[in-house]
Amino acid sequence: MPTYLLPTAPTARDALLPADPGHALLLAQGLLTSPLMSNHSHGLWGYHGATPDGRPLTIQSTGIGGPSAAIVLRELSELGVERAVRVGACTALDPALDPGSAIVAERALAGDGTSAALGATGAVAPDPALTRRLADAAPDAGVASVASTDPFYDGRPDGAPVADLESAALLALGDAVGVAVAAILVVGPPSEDRIARAGSAASAALAAGQDRSRGSGIESPA
Repeated sequence: MPTYLLPTAPTARDALLPADPGHALLLAQGLLTSPLMSNHSHGLWGYHGATPDGRPLTIQSTGIGGPSAAIVLRELSELGVERAVRVGACTALDPALDPGSAIVAERALAGDGTSAALGATGAVAPDPALTRRLADAAPDAGVASVASTDPFYDGRPDGAPVADLESAALLALGDAVGVAVAAILVVGPPSEDRIARAGSAASAALAAGQDRSRGSGIESPA
């Protein structure tokens, strides 16, 4: 049974995972027709509802850092989530990247303690089919590696154009518990408009997966 998430509404098979509770509210208001707050335990705001085309969707904040994100995803998997997209912010390591630029993660360099504890070494891959659909839904986004680490202000690793705190942990745990996970990140400080656009792309990628599996209950590979 979940310990940190105490949902008061249903949990969908598909979920968006922003770190920031405020971004969870923003995405719920923009993507769901009648959003219901489904969790406020531990300040991890979560929402459930249906998109305008009738698809159930859960939007659950993960909090800051890999440990919190991993706890949330594991408990969501126990509640029935099968596919999830991280929608969050990242820091530019490449000075050519402008604030507001969007990146679809092709892999995450595991420099954080949580993914290491899960057995990840080197790079962690996202779900390939979900990532392809995410890139198709966000044609203006770049596709690149993200370096995940624990310190935010210090010790950022080389080898990727952007860095964040949560992606490697989510990808590593998704692989361990059988949840398809992908990530779309906005170079910070992200505006509400850019987060909303990234969330729309993530929702569209999840919808494409449902369309492929309609009638069978099983997602077909892309």
